[in-house]
Amino acid sequence: MIFEKGNIMVRPLQTNDNHLLVRWLSNITVLEFYEGRDNPFDLEKVNNDFYNLDDGVVKCIVVYKAKAIGYIQFYQVNNKTSTIHDYYSQEEITYGMDQFIGEPEYWNKGIGTLLVRSMVDYLLEKKRADRVIMDPQRTNSRAIRCYEKCGFKKVRILPKHEFHEGELRDCWLIEFNRSI
Repeated sequence: MIFEKGNIMVRPLQTNDNHLLVRWLSNITVLEFYEGRDNPFDLEKVNNDFYNLDDGVVKCIVVYKAKAIGYIQFYQVNNKTSTIHDYYSQEEITYGMDQFIGEPEYWNKGIGTLLVRSMVDYLLEKKRADRVIMDPQRTNSRAIRCYEKCGFKKVRILPKHEFHEGELRDCWLIEFNRSI
């Protein structure tokens, strides 16, 4: 287990979780802002993209009240894990994170806010992060509202940052800064 807080538990991704990822990442509602509706995952794609990779990313399953409902990953920002170069630093520790709730019936219930805030707390306390960054698509207003409730601030637009549904899309660079 990575951490448990309230009704949320985050645990490392296990081999038999691949069926959950296939279900979530083939749901067009979930794919609207994560990977793209034109990019559904099958078992082979999940296994290739999530398993047996030495990419510096800690991949986890989100469990809410004993039910697996989503995915979260975190990584220390460096030239292997991120393309946002101005956050590579010897003086500060910066982590990035990405997540989704794969069960839409759990959306708009405050669970995402609890998850994001709990992960930020974990990264600050256990990983000694000075900053945590994310790069949601500019049009993902529901997620951005959640992140702002958790203390993230918009830093700048990352133009044409993510290839999504056949086009390069703008994303927000957002940051949680320990010192603010």
